[in-house]
Amino acid sequence: MSKQMEGSELLIIYSFLFSSVITASSLDTIKLGQSIRDGETIVSAGKSFELGFFSPGKSTSRYLGIWYKKIAARPRTVAWVANRDAPLSDHSGVLNFSSQGNGILILLNSSNDIIWSSNASRNAQSPVAVLLESGNLVVIDGNDNNPDNFWWQSFDYPCDTLLPGMKFGINLVTGLNRFLSSWKSADDPAQGDFTYGIDPHGVPQLILRKGSTIQFRAGSWNGLHWTGVPQLQPNPVYTFEFVSNGNEVFYMYNISNNSVPSRMVINPLGVVQRFTWIERRQAWVMFSRFSGVTLDQCDNYALCGAYASCNINSNSPECECLEGFKPKSPVEWNMLDKSGGCIRRTPLDCERGDGFLKREAVKLPDTHYSWVDKNIGLLECKKLCSKNCSCTAYANSDVREGGSGCLLWFHDLIDMKELPESRQDIYVRMAASELDNIERKQSGIERRQPRKKQVIILITSILLATGVLVLGGIMYMRRKKHRNQGKANGLELDFNDKGSRKEEMELPIFNWTTIANATDNFSDENKLGEGGFGPVYKGMLIEGREIAVKRLSKSSGQGKEEFKNEVILIAKLQHRNLVKLVGCCIKRDERMLIYEYLPNKSLDYFIFDMTRRKLLDWSMRYRIIDGIARGLLYLHQDSRLRIIHRDLKASNVLLDKEMNPKISDFGLARTFGGDQIEANTDRVVGTYGYMSPEYAVDGLFSVKSDVFSFGVLILETVSGKRNRGFYHADHHHNLLGHAWRLWIEERPVELIDESLDGSCALPDAQRCIHVGLLCVQQRPEDRPNMSSVVLMLSGERALPQPKQPGFFTERNLPESESSSSKQMSSSTNEITFTLLEAR
Repeated sequence: MSKQMEGSELLIIYSFLFSSVITASSLDTIKLGQSIRDGETIVSAGKSFELGFFSPGKSTSRYLGIWYKKIAARPRTVAWVANRDAPLSDHSGVLNFSSQGNGILILLNSSNDIIWSSNASRNAQSPVAVLLESGNLVVIDGNDNNPDNFWWQSFDYPCDTLLPGMKFGINLVTGLNRFLSSWKSADDPAQGDFTYGIDPHGVPQLILRKGSTIQFRAGSWNGLHWTGVPQLQPNPVYTFEFVSNGNEVFYMYNISNNSVPSRMVINPLGVVQRFTWIERRQAWVMFSRFSGVTLDQCDNYALCGAYASCNINSNSPECECLEGFKPKSPVEWNMLDKSGGCIRRTPLDCERGDGFLKREAVKLPDTHYSWVDKNIGLLECKKLCSKNCSCTAYANSDVREGGSGCLLWFHDLIDMKELPESRQDIYVRMAASELDNIERKQSGIERRQPRKKQVIILITSILLATGVLVLGGIMYMRRKKHRNQGKANGLELDFNDKGSRKEEMELPIFNWTTIANATDNFSDENKLGEGGFGPVYKGMLIEGREIAVKRLSKSSGQGKEEFKNEVILIAKLQHRNLVKLVGCCIKRDERMLIYEYLPNKSLDYFIFDMTRRKLLDWSMRYRIIDGIARGLLYLHQDSRLRIIHRDLKASNVLLDKEMNPKISDFGLARTFGGDQIEANTDRVVGTYGYMSPEYAVDGLFSVKSDVFSFGVLILETVSGKRNRGFYHADHHHNLLGHAWRLWIEERPVELIDESLDGSCALPDAQRCIHVGLLCVQQRPEDRPNMSSVVLMLSGERALPQPKQPGFFTERNLPESESSSSKQMSSSTNEITFTLLEAR
């Protein structure tokens, strides 16, 4: 045997008429070196991996699997499951060899029914099963002098985890396809919705699917990385290998230091992440994340359709037709449905000759219908594409050493994205005349127009100007009508900016009948929830647009002023992390605000629910925290008005379909002048648990009041616990007090939500707790402003030590109340309140 198989630390399973078996058991009490007893056996690979039976999460079903041996993470980190789709219902499972001596591992249940087998394709005279240090369970012939001649190996049948040294791809001779597939949930290792693997058609590329639908395309291999994942660069931690020939197509990675455990995992939500185990921190730390629930909306497959490129440099994805192309359906394009893509302005003319336009630094299009020749250069590649009238574009297939190889496209160019980090260029086929027009525009040279054309242009310009004037008059009359309608209903949409200027707002006012029809006459089936201002309903406008309608309650006592305030403020704000106000509706004493519909409800719907919180892994929570911070920074500093929200809380953070946060509910917001620092009010409004001390006690509010609320939100998002109503057996502090005690006792990791399991990047989580405590300090002047908070969260600034938080006093609960608090539900309702104080 090889040195890898030598040593007493490897437990080997031999096939001698079922003489050696591994039986399901309670693994927590079994130690390496114990004798093989019925019901108590683990097979170990040195210090790295173990093979045995386990129950994942809260499940009582039993599975045969391989997990990391000496990693302290709980639950255990499972790398492979044999019977993932055929669980055992009890602890009577048995693993052994077939008595026929053909090297087949068989898993039997209590009725001796085969529920899983290794299906080895060859017969062995003396089969041996060995769990290697790499985590690979292999079957070999004990009489074979070549220990690497595996008759069967678990590495050929991956589940949700790719380990170093595993081939990830397809054997084109045998048809064996090695791909990752997600678990259904943390408690169920059965194959879930997502698969991640190499598509060999055309030029091989890495693709994530949900069912049969492509969700994300990492692209083809360009010698350094997948074209759509430029951040996956050569580094001192990982080495990458990609092989594509007539026999097989596969990707493989290894780690430079074999003593550092590493794994790539696709989780039940379709997020693909690389983790390394940091012994000092006793935690899996995320090294990278590059697919699944996409990094940004431009990663959604074919978002912009054919011959268009997606740009995420702005606050939202921007689809742009490639130069020389125009929207296929201008109407749909202008309605922001750009999935139809673009078409050529000028048809190709292959016989007379076409040209090519260089497009730099992009994610190369889908290569499903492409062809590659690794042995020719870019010049020969251009000639090949020019001669073939079906060729739509060409590029180097390898970007190393200045570029080599030839990659040709023979179909529409789909799924392109601007990648500033990429060194990849593509040359798009274009009609020669169109290419000339583009070059003239780029050089700023315009040909002199004949006199006849000049006259036509002059007449056209006059007609256009006349049309603009007529259209402007119509729009003016329409706006005037809307303003008069608003005033007739008792609503004047204006505000005083710096006390000197009155500015009227232009906001669509919807007809009552339109909103009633859209919400099915405000039916209970369409009711999304209810807050301090009244109920919120889901609606569908006649053109198919989904909306959320907030119907202000007549009994809330916070009607006309808050309604007017929200209309005035939010209509002026444009940011990806602020909810968009679509319009309003007024009928006598009825007032309604119409927002964009956000399908994932609010943040509190997830983080305070024992089941739904598991859907928010750490990367999602961190993105939500960062998004809220950037939204607040815009309100405090970057918007034309300096706005204090005054009611920031988990229920006022809504989530769109990509789980991006959007701050909502500006009914209590106030504007500040450019030099104003704080203000005083005798009308204290807000929500208990989120209000800063100086505001709750003295009515003083400033940007630091919002910072305090944001700090509470950070700690709630990290912990999954509410600040108000929080209970702990050791003390009567709220969540802020609990977090402070853990901090000063150097145990902040205990605050992290247990449901995050191994998805939590521990340094990021600890930094968030640190920033949260800085934000909730007692004195406003000690709290950072939001620009500093954003830098702190990004890791670009050293953090000072926090001081004691506000409201750090133990609650004096009676014994009966204290004991009853233990049963308190985590769904404590938090209603915005108004408190009037005489001054």
